[in-house]
Amino acid sequence: MAAKTTKAKATRASGTVKPNRTAGTNGSGNGYDADAIKTLEGLEAVRKRPGMYIGGTGSPGLMHLVWELLDNAVDEAAAGFATRIDITLHRDRSVEVADNGRGIPIDTHSKRKVSALEVVLTELHAGGKFGGGAYGASGGLHGVGASVVNALSTKLVAQVDRDGHTHELAFKDRVAGQFSGSSFKAGHQLAKVKRIAKTKSGTRVRFWHDPDIFDADATIDAELIRQRVIQACFLVPGVKVRITDKRAGGGEPFEFISRGGLADLVDHNSSGGNTTEIITLSGIDTFTERVPVDGKMSDVERECTVEVAIRWVDGFDTSLQSFVNTIPTSQGGTHVAGFERAATRAVNDILLKDTRKLAKLAKDNKNRATKDDIQEGMVAAIKITVPEPQFRGQTKQELGTPAVEKIVYDIVKQGFADWFGGGGPKTHITAIRDKLANAVINRVSSKQLLETKRRAANMGSTGMPDKLADCREHGPGSELIIVEGDSAAGPAKAGRDSRFMAILPLRGKVVNAGKATLKQVLDNTEAQALFTAVGAGAGKEFNIDDSRYGRIIILCDADVDGSHIRCLLLTLIHEFMRPLLEEGRVYAAQPPLFTCRVGDTIHRAFSDEERDAITAELTKGRRKAENLVWHRFKGLGEMNVDELAECALNPDTRILRRLTIDDAKAATRAASLFETLMGSDVAKRRDYLIANSSLLDPAALDI
Repeated sequence: MAAKTTKAKATRASGTVKPNRTAGTNGSGNGYDADAIKTLEGLEAVRKRPGMYIGGTGSPGLMHLVWELLDNAVDEAAAGFATRIDITLHRDRSVEVADNGRGIPIDTHSKRKVSALEVVLTELHAGGKFGGGAYGASGGLHGVGASVVNALSTKLVAQVDRDGHTHELAFKDRVAGQFSGSSFKAGHQLAKVKRIAKTKSGTRVRFWHDPDIFDADATIDAELIRQRVIQACFLVPGVKVRITDKRAGGGEPFEFISRGGLADLVDHNSSGGNTTEIITLSGIDTFTERVPVDGKMSDVERECTVEVAIRWVDGFDTSLQSFVNTIPTSQGGTHVAGFERAATRAVNDILLKDTRKLAKLAKDNKNRATKDDIQEGMVAAIKITVPEPQFRGQTKQELGTPAVEKIVYDIVKQGFADWFGGGGPKTHITAIRDKLANAVINRVSSKQLLETKRRAANMGSTGMPDKLADCREHGPGSELIIVEGDSAAGPAKAGRDSRFMAILPLRGKVVNAGKATLKQVLDNTEAQALFTAVGAGAGKEFNIDDSRYGRIIILCDADVDGSHIRCLLLTLIHEFMRPLLEEGRVYAAQPPLFTCRVGDTIHRAFSDEERDAITAELTKGRRKAENLVWHRFKGLGEMNVDELAECALNPDTRILRRLTIDDAKAATRAASLFETLMGSDVAKRRDYLIANSSLLDPAALDI
């Protein structure tokens, strides 16, 4: 086992500046002078600011002490010197980590004049992983691992098997020495506690964390250790790790070993049915990094090895684990960024290129998969091996080495290109193509649905339609009159009472809400205008209390086209503004079909039968029927202002019919029939006529 090292610039973390408010009167007399500058020496910097080194003083911080020692042992195994790691959780809350590696050096350090073991456990930024001598690539390069564990412990005992003896050095409150029973004697000399075979080697470190530093409820979680150990075994195939929990309820020891590396990890994490086989990608490349060497900045060539194992499963959850050397990087970093970029490019440029399923989306340039689309059901593991990686933060959860991103991108993109291009089984390639194409389609559809719902909820909050001639007063006594076309809008605007009457002309076809989707309805210009004018939303988001008008009045021509428009409007209100119908706030104006002036009296008829009945009544005396001139209105636009005002706008003279839910249901059926008989689908109309031909008397046909 060996400790971790770091770049020299990190030593600045061991000092801090603290102004002394009660210092002497030197200088300006404000108490801030040379004596106010305090320096934290050695391990005191760690105790003063533990969060800088382990992330916090709760359970995650306490677990980090275990990770530091475990990472050292795993590095020994990754370097090919250890085959076994033992982790023991003792009843007295201490933790012991042991490996059968080379053992931390025990000879005297030339500069410190104490054993190398003591240097490793007391000096920040000291270890065997800096400079590429003892380790080609390791998990930790900050050089504060074992020393941080010692800094945050009340007691630590290190044993090294080396050179035919077990050598021991203990620490009490960071002071080196030896324990004899409960007594402690300070000193730098290592104790030879027993003789062993000269071929045996290894390191054991047992520590008791300081309860004054850590939270009272901070605990060591055996399950988290088990998960971390399983990961480590996948990263270093062949190493056997054993966990023994001697605490109450600890259960049986857990032992794990892996032979297949990342592929085994992906298989272990896969659940449910598998869409593809496990795809393995790998490669090696080099980059140049400028680092200090012997006090001078120099260009150093680094070698980066990339390993990736990936498969897609039938589910939708994502499992993406990344590692640098033997360290899990839970927050990703440059290696993950390179992988995600490469996967996205390869999937879009090769796998999904010209896919039929995405042809419709391609017209709107919405056919490209995003990172989230590609990661649906993806189980992947990424590992890069590189000397002296740059981590963002002491806890090493995110890789920061910039050059790694391009190396990973190039290797992964080429690997995917080969597999998608025919290197993988054709059935698997087809399966993942369908899965990812469906992910794109579902995302686009979901986004459109969300946008549609938002638009429905916000209808009326963004300003009124330009064609709306609004009234001055709103509320229960106001009314929105919907007229058919601009020709009717002119007389209606002129004849209305602008204090409480608003006019909204329809300038296009209203969508058939009984058959259309929510998106089609909200995309319809006339429907949008109505929703916006009313200002109460639409569909499930409709709130009648927000309605700007007390009544909705439909004013259409008294002909077939007018009936069709009235049916479509009533269907729209029924489907998307139903509370208006339920509270009886929707009306249809009843303009006459015929008018006849006799003296100063105007007679109105709303049908041929009513016209004939009025004619019969007026000709009971000497008046002749041919002298009665009935004028038939082809549309509201033919009425002058006074006529329209009297028959449809003036509350004292007009005739309104209150519309109900039953009327709306009938209108929905009628709108559908109108669409069949008057629409552009000739085949549909022919089929309807053939199916219903038995209802028609052939003698009535003029053939």
